[in-house]
Amino acid sequence: MMNNRILAIVLLVIGLILLFFAYQSSQSLGDQVTEAVTGRFTDSTTWFLILGAASAVAGIGLLLFGKSASK
Repeated sequence: MMNNRILAIVLLVIGLILLFFAYQSSQSLGDQVTEAVTGRFTDSTTWFLILGAASAVAGIGLLLFGKSASK
């Protein structure tokens, strides 16, 4: 259906936006210092990465494998 396609595109766009925020956050001075000391990203950067990747994968999955309108 068309609603599934719209939902898939919205999920994909939100996922890409969250991944962009994760990248921007990981390049900040505070996050780089934390990563250098502890070896991992801050919690907020990690959540941006997880949620962005999950949303983008869900959007792509819906676009590729969602029910089509012709069926």
